[in-house]
Amino acid sequence: MAASELYTKFARVWIPDPEEVWKSAELLKDYKPGDKVLLLHLEDGKDLEYRLDPKTKELPHLRNPDILVGENDLTALSYLHEPAVLHNLRVRFIDSKLIYTYCGIVLVAINPYEQLPIYGEDIINAYSGQNMGDMDPHIFAVAEEAYKQMARDERNQSIIVSGESGAGKTVSAKYAMRYFATVSGSASEANVEEKVLASNPIMESIGNAKTTRNDNSSRFGKYIEIGFDKRYRIIGANMRTYLLEKSRVVFQAEEERNYHIFYQLCASAKLPEFNMLRLGNANNFNYTKQGGSPMIEGVDDAKEMAHTRQACTLLGISDSYQMGIFRILAGILHLGNVGFTSRDSDSCTIPPKHEPLSIFCDLMGVDYDEMCHWLCHRKLATATETYIKPISKLQATNARDALAKHIYAKLFNWIVDHVNQALHSAVKQHSFIGVLDIYGFETFEINSFEQFCINYANEKLQQQFNMHVFKLEQEEYMKEQIPWTLIDFYDNQPCINLIESKLGILDLLDEECKMPKGTDDTWAQKLYNTHLNKCALFEKPRLSNKAFIIQHFADKVEYQCEGFLEKNKDTVFEEQIKVLKSSKFKMLPELFQDDEKAISPTSATSSGRTPLTRTPSKPTKGRPGQMAKEHKKTVGHQFRNSLHLLMETLNATTPHYVRCIKPNDFKFPFTFDEKRAVQQLRACGVLETIRISAAGFPSRWTYQEFFSRYRVLMKQKDVLSDRKQTCKNVLEKLILDKDKYQFGKTKIFFRAGQVAYLEKLRADKLRAACIRIQKTIRGWLLRKKYLRMRKAAITVQRYVRGHQARCYAKFLRRTKAATIIQKYWRMYTVRRRYKIRRTATIVLQSYLRGYLARNRYRKILREHKAVIIQKWVRGWLARTYYKRSMHAIIYLQCCFRRMMAKRELKKLKIEARSVERYKKLHIGMENKIMQLQRKVDEQNKDYKCLMEKLTNLEGIYNTETEKLRSDLERLQLSEEEARIATGRVLSLQEEIAKLRKDLEQTQSEKKFIEERADRYKQETEQLVSDLKEENSLLKQEKEALNHLIVEQAKEMTETMEKKLVEETKQLELDLNDERLRYQNLLNEFSRLEERYDDLKEEMTLMVNVPKPGHKRTDSTHSSNESEYTFSSEIAETEDIPSRTEEPSEKKVPLDMSLFLKLQKRVTELEQEKQVMQDELDRKEEQVLRSKAKEEERPQIRGAELEYESLKRQELESENKKLKNELNELRKALSEKSAPEMTAPGAPAYRVLMEQLTSVSEELDVRKEEVLILRSQLVSQKEAIQPKNTMTDSTILLEDVQKMKDKGEIAQAYIGLKETNRLLESQLQSQKRSHENEAEALRGEIQSLKEENNRQQQLLAQNLQLPPEARIEASLQHEITRLTNENLDLMEQLEKQDKTVRKLKKQLKVFAKKIGELEVGQMENISPGQIIDEPIRPVNIPRKEKDFQGMLEYKKEDEQKLVKNLILELKPRGVAVNLIPGLPAYILFMCVRHADYLNDDQKVRSLLTSTINSIKKVLKKRGDDFETVSFWLSNTCRFLHCLKQYSGEEGFMKHNTSRQNEHCLTNFDLAEYRQVLSDLAIQIYQQLVRVLENILQPMIVSGMLEHETIQGVSGVKPTGLRKRTSSIADEGTYTLDSILRQLNSFHSVMCQHGMDPELIKQVVKQMFYIVGAVTLNNLLLRKDMCSWSKGMQIRYNVSQLEEWLRDKNLMNSGAKETLEPLIQAAQLLQVKKKTDDDAEAICSMCNALTTAQIVKVLNLYTPVNEFEERVSVSFIRTIQMRLRDRKDSPQLLMDAKHIFPVTFPFNPSSLALETIQIPASLGLGFISRV
Repeated sequence: MAASELYTKFARVWIPDPEEVWKSAELLKDYKPGDKVLLLHLEDGKDLEYRLDPKTKELPHLRNPDILVGENDLTALSYLHEPAVLHNLRVRFIDSKLIYTYCGIVLVAINPYEQLPIYGEDIINAYSGQNMGDMDPHIFAVAEEAYKQMARDERNQSIIVSGESGAGKTVSAKYAMRYFATVSGSASEANVEEKVLASNPIMESIGNAKTTRNDNSSRFGKYIEIGFDKRYRIIGANMRTYLLEKSRVVFQAEEERNYHIFYQLCASAKLPEFNMLRLGNANNFNYTKQGGSPMIEGVDDAKEMAHTRQACTLLGISDSYQMGIFRILAGILHLGNVGFTSRDSDSCTIPPKHEPLSIFCDLMGVDYDEMCHWLCHRKLATATETYIKPISKLQATNARDALAKHIYAKLFNWIVDHVNQALHSAVKQHSFIGVLDIYGFETFEINSFEQFCINYANEKLQQQFNMHVFKLEQEEYMKEQIPWTLIDFYDNQPCINLIESKLGILDLLDEECKMPKGTDDTWAQKLYNTHLNKCALFEKPRLSNKAFIIQHFADKVEYQCEGFLEKNKDTVFEEQIKVLKSSKFKMLPELFQDDEKAISPTSATSSGRTPLTRTPSKPTKGRPGQMAKEHKKTVGHQFRNSLHLLMETLNATTPHYVRCIKPNDFKFPFTFDEKRAVQQLRACGVLETIRISAAGFPSRWTYQEFFSRYRVLMKQKDVLSDRKQTCKNVLEKLILDKDKYQFGKTKIFFRAGQVAYLEKLRADKLRAACIRIQKTIRGWLLRKKYLRMRKAAITVQRYVRGHQARCYAKFLRRTKAATIIQKYWRMYTVRRRYKIRRTATIVLQSYLRGYLARNRYRKILREHKAVIIQKWVRGWLARTYYKRSMHAIIYLQCCFRRMMAKRELKKLKIEARSVERYKKLHIGMENKIMQLQRKVDEQNKDYKCLMEKLTNLEGIYNTETEKLRSDLERLQLSEEEARIATGRVLSLQEEIAKLRKDLEQTQSEKKFIEERADRYKQETEQLVSDLKEENSLLKQEKEALNHLIVEQAKEMTETMEKKLVEETKQLELDLNDERLRYQNLLNEFSRLEERYDDLKEEMTLMVNVPKPGHKRTDSTHSSNESEYTFSSEIAETEDIPSRTEEPSEKKVPLDMSLFLKLQKRVTELEQEKQVMQDELDRKEEQVLRSKAKEEERPQIRGAELEYESLKRQELESENKKLKNELNELRKALSEKSAPEMTAPGAPAYRVLMEQLTSVSEELDVRKEEVLILRSQLVSQKEAIQPKNTMTDSTILLEDVQKMKDKGEIAQAYIGLKETNRLLESQLQSQKRSHENEAEALRGEIQSLKEENNRQQQLLAQNLQLPPEARIEASLQHEITRLTNENLDLMEQLEKQDKTVRKLKKQLKVFAKKIGELEVGQMENISPGQIIDEPIRPVNIPRKEKDFQGMLEYKKEDEQKLVKNLILELKPRGVAVNLIPGLPAYILFMCVRHADYLNDDQKVRSLLTSTINSIKKVLKKRGDDFETVSFWLSNTCRFLHCLKQYSGEEGFMKHNTSRQNEHCLTNFDLAEYRQVLSDLAIQIYQQLVRVLENILQPMIVSGMLEHETIQGVSGVKPTGLRKRTSSIADEGTYTLDSILRQLNSFHSVMCQHGMDPELIKQVVKQMFYIVGAVTLNNLLLRKDMCSWSKGMQIRYNVSQLEEWLRDKNLMNSGAKETLEPLIQAAQLLQVKKKTDDDAEAICSMCNALTTAQIVKVLNLYTPVNEFEERVSVSFIRTIQMRLRDRKDSPQLLMDAKHIFPVTFPFNPSSLALETIQIPASLGLGFISRV
């Protein structure tokens, strides 16, 4: 495709701009060949007509797609030109805050003028071992590449750091050296890397100064060679310096300073040791006040002085030499204050007793008069004579300054030599890496000799750089078999020839310096005559005859000839030097021993920079002729020679380039000045690199990357199995011009712009697809919106119409209401009027109708009487007529019926003969019969009902009759009483009259009392109301106080809870920190121990001659040291007690003596106790015997039992006292005694615990005996007859007497007391159980009551329902009830199943126990036998000890045991075929046998050999995961066995009785448990290191680079610094590789029987490593910070979580370690635009630090054009929101961090006696006991 075809509408271009250098614009229409003007639209909104150059017709540079902006490598840009480079650097520097960028093989470093947290040790560890293109650009990446190439190619390396003053060269070189020092380490104990780093403060103090461009500018060039041995560890270094700026000692420009050391001295002048220097403020000295800026903001010169002195001490410069250096420097300051007074125009003098000069002479140890004389005079020597001539004031001042510069230069040289001596190593240097910190190209308004030398050096370096770049390009093309065509690149050899060739500028300058009367003007004329118009690179200014112009590779530079000759000569007066050499101050003559500079009597002034060549550590004495010859060398000649030597060194090494750029001249942080940046880019060769790359095929893609990126441009039929052929076919279709690309072996090479064209095609294709997707989505959204709007409109219409209808209905209702009101009102008025009229009418009618009615009544009465008469008459007549008529009718009926019956009879006879008739008749008869039967039944029922009613009525009638009779009798009686009472009525009336009077009086009194009561009540109510108000106020106050108290209590409770939680967390953190510190100490100890063993082996190999055969050495001493190095035992949940470490040789005798003393004292106490007990028993026997004789026989038994109960009570109280005393004794021992005496591992504590344990065991035995005794006594009591009571009591007393003689009565009573307590506790438990059952029954009753009430309510509700609903409700209720009952029954069934299973297990356990007990028990005697046999003393049987579960071996077989079981054991076979932890069980069983034999030496020897053998195995096969895991598991099992069978109660809770019998009896191995715990910690740490080494190569490739979800992320273009491809090639690791490795680790640990808790800790550590390494790489790789990569990471993390779920390890804490990585992935995917997004991010990313969040946002890079970058304002918003968060400023996670490990106690259920030793172990010499 032609380049002009890319200039279409909306294409973006770069156009030149005087202020911004380059400005972006957009084409408004397509460009056509022949157009002279381009219509452009600028970013600021203006339109512009850009005219093309009519001669060149060059089109403006095209702008790269936004997706390529911000690339790590400038060569990855599709369009390689100056504006693209400048814009990419600006975007990375300003927007992303990234200061490093690759440009091919060059690292471009922009000075941020701000401290950045990207140089810590964590960053160094992250870059260590990484490929250069895999991580983001960094100075550490360049240093790692140099270090790796040195080790891989065995070729010396060089890092060339160049740039302007203030660009950051010194800092970059310093960080490179720090990287080497950190990564490689030193090969000796002298810490050479610290010395190399310590040289920086010294060289900065004497060689750096403040300039207008830089506060710490290096005023000299230096080349440091860092030497390495064969193991590539630092062994030393050497420094070469170039062109020190001596003129700065005597002159500084405005706002600049002298060298830092002078100001550091002045700031420290008040120190006592500096009093003799007689210094003061820097403004008091002429050499330090000229710049007017003695202070640097943010720098404390006094502290810097302390750092300088500390560095000098570290480098071996003694205090005396340091004071000598400071004396010379102070003397230079005082020399600058020496003033001269003119005597005449040709002579001058120094005032007498001039104080500055006298101080100078005192400090330098020279004669005052002699120095005063030679400062004002000079010696001239001719061929015949020598004479002294005075000099003028100006010449004297110049001579003074020249002397000061010369002294400083000599001192500088002396310090460099001593630094080199301190860094020199006696070990032979195998290779080195050189770091060149040299000045960059300089051009000022006035350029002199210094700028000429600097630019000359840069021309040489640029030539070497161009050749190296050209060579690399050629190698790349040849490697890929691309046709090589010569690329035209700038060759600056002509410019170098102009400077250094014969009759060149330097040659003519040296020649002019030899001329007696040579001047700058004559030298300029020679230059004009020699080179003007003959060399195209040399020009003459038009307006000057004392200057010349050289066309350098970077720019044209005009040099002023004035001062060239003087600076090239650089001489001082010989007489002044002789005075200094005669100094009494010993150090001063040392500076001038190797004076190689020419001392010319013809020149008095000198200025400029002096080159310093490499000086040997020892001074060499040359011949006088040779010295004289060397004195003739000029500065230019020496600089040319040293530069040639430097180039030879660089050409012999592999160079690496760092170009430092100064972004602005004002030192503003992160401010980018395009003009200054472009100048430096042109000067440092970056653009030349771009031009060389652009001339060929700058864009390079692997076939797989090209296929992955541009798969969207291919059709399905174009995709072949061969990726290479597929890419070729597609490219031939896409790019028709075959010259625009070339196919290599592994890569496709594109010319400039072709990748942008492909990106355009890809973007167009994706845009078309996006448009289609958008079209469909938008149509769907709009249709959805339309439907939603339509639905909303219909809803609105519905509501509006409803509202209107309701309004109309309301109107109708109001109208109807008004009509009704009118109707009723009108009706009311009319009705009222009607009622009045009606009332009147009715009155009239009533009178009228009354009159008429009376008349009618009379008439009716008369008619009625007449009718009665008529009725009787007519009735008689009618009856008569009726009787006659009835008789006639009956007669007629009878005749007629007879006739009809005959006819019917005849018919019936005929019909009777037919069957059908019979059937019909029968059917009818059946129906009739059934009907009749039904009627009969109904009549019967009615009859019964009537009978019942009749019976009831009869009963009622009878009762009523009786009642009436009784009422009648009662009335008769009452009538008689009424008669009697009538007489009494009169008397009662009189009494009523009296009572009325009394009542009236009483009422008056009552009224008076009520009035008083009302008044009192009112008063009382008023008082009560007042009291209530007061009470309410008091209640309110009380409530307020209560509320306040409650709130305060709540606050105090919350505060205390918070404090408690915080203190708990703090204690947990302190515990973890202490564990981590302790385990780190163990790790360091093991490392030192291994190092000691290595050194010991090396010494053995160096000193002793190896002999054939194997020689075994005694390792007891070292093992003892390792055993007792740490004497504190780590508990699982307790803090680590700190204990003083003591050697075992001193500790063991002390413990044994203390143990024996305590044991002796305990024995004495036991004897005293036994004597007192015997005496008490004798007295008790006497009392019993006396009482037995005095009392009668029948009372003997009762008295004895009474005495026994009394004795038992006394013994119980005595036992309580003893227990209290024992508890007090424990408390006293734990509180008051010394910690070392009462600590759990102390001897005194062990003795007491052993005694207590033995007493407890004896007590248990006595309890059993007493229980057996009591059972037999009870049986005897039942068997013996009452007549034998006396005999039985006597025998019982004899038995008791025998028991007392044996000293066992106390134990018997104690047993009885314990039994009583046991019974009481059982009764209490039964009581509690009964109470619980009663409570449960009450609860059931209550629930039944509630259920009954509920049923009644339901019944009442159902009765109110209709019949159908009632039936349905009852059915539903019944179904619910049955369901609940079914569920209850199922729960009970499950509980019963569980109970059955539990009881079955208990039965099995009890059956096993009974079987064991039956073996050791004897047959018991039955009660019947006891009756028949005579009574004899009870004999209690004892169990014999069981010695099973032990292994016996001979002492001489110990080494064979260790060899077969540890040293030569293969973990794979043991893990697969045998039980887990078998070696640990075997070792413990051997230890048990040694403990049983009470063989101290055997136990110690076995344990020591075991520990040392495990260490040997781990040292030999420490890189094998199976071996380390196997021995970690067995060490932990051995440790658990020692705890489980130690006899301590805390470890015996889960033991069976059989296991308790196997406990150790003679030795306390607590100290060895501590040693084994330490060994387990070391093995765990080694296991973690092995895991890390295995997982480390997989993590980045599997978690970040491999596309688990294919096609999600596209590959972006890459530059020459190839990053690792994100497409998985053969041999690369994937996520499946990580999961397979995790499965392998987990299965191996499970096979080895590792504790589950320990497996969880290992898995947590593995996941932490995965998360930390992945996150660290993500933070250091810009190409990985994209949306699609966030999706890949989240998917990978979900796979890891799924793995945890499959392994049941979700509660191991492993998932929490991945939380930072999960949040980083979420951060890549969330929206990043608005303030709400910022708030969501701040709340979401709580596991990430602020630095990490900002870093991810800065690194976020769109992979496609459809993504957007994160704006700077959004990042600032995030920073503002997170400014109050207190978190670590560290950017990266510590991937080397190891969580503190704990070993929770895990007892084994395996019985030791069941373990069988397989023959495959070769342990036939061991026998089971």
